Amino acid sequence: MRKAFAESLLQAAEADPRVIFLTADLGYGTFDVFQAKFGSRYVNVGVAEAQLVCAAAGLALEGWRPVIYSIASFATGRPFEQIRVSLGYPGLPVVVVGAGGGYTYASSGVTHHSGEDLGLMSLVPNMTVVAPGDPHEITQLLPQLLKLKGPSYLRIGKYGEPAYQAEAKVILGHGRVLREGQEVALVCTGQIASTVVQAVDSLKAEGITPAVYQFHTVQPLDLSLLDSISERVHTIVVVEEHLPVGGLSAAVSAWRALRENGPRMVRLGPPHALVLGNPTVNEMRQRMGIDSAAISETCRRLCRSGNVRAPKGAAVSAIAT
Repeated sequence: MRKAFAESLLQAAEADPRVIFLTADLGYGTFDVFQAKFGSRYVNVGVAEAQLVCAAAGLALEGWRPVIYSIASFATGRPFEQIRVSLGYPGLPVVVVGAGGGYTYASSGVTHHSGEDLGLMSLVPNMTVVAPGDPHEITQLLPQLLKLKGPSYLRIGKYGEPAYQAEAKVILGHGRVLREGQEVALVCTGQIASTVVQAVDSLKAEGITPAVYQFHTVQPLDLSLLDSISERVHTIVVVEEHLPVGGLSAAVSAWRALRENGPRMVRLGPPHALVLGNPTVNEMRQRMGIDSAAISETCRRLCRSGNVRAPKGAAVSAIAT
């Protein structure tokens, strides 16, 4: 996804001379072509994330379309006050890019974990929050973010994430179906989507066919698609690489609370806790119940349990611990 982002940024800068890229001393190698081609439109502010945001705000006020870049935990946590006041309050069109969202940098320890980024950015009024799941979604969504009148946050992965629907049109603010299915719908966001697709594809031989929906836009959430999904399944499983507060499951829970007789909801994802040590990202996902095997087993259990609709106000079931 990072390569797709760099290529999409290059194309955007070629098409619009107002596009300017700012980094907090990260991305060496990845953006060398951009730096060589556009010179002064590549700005490295150093390890100073607050200054990164403030510089972008000033440039936006002068008519530029800034894109700022850092590791997700640094891009959102360190300069949150500046994002809130300097971007959110005046509604400036700055794209904040967080690389390695979720637990991509799991082995680097808690400083590099980013299980709160979507929640933090969703707290800022009028902030568009996007977590693409594959390179194709990056190339489709970045140009749309650059046309917004207000700020946006783009969570991207690292390298090597597989594409799952290379030709489908991706529209900002609209979720998309990745796999048609019945009984159970898996709802996800970000790079965990490819793992969800892998899990569902592995169940076909058993005659188990849950649907998969990718909500790349977390804010604003596609509520009409959730309404449509709820009419066709007895259970919605939210799979997320984010803490339970402020992420996709929290948004879906808020939607579910307003429905009289909606589907049962299950969450697969990290607990509300910081993870110490330096496990690999695969070890983290296995531990948190969001690897392919755990997702498949959840689908087996739910599809065999029958059509059970949750009553109004029913509590969310949290399978992962």
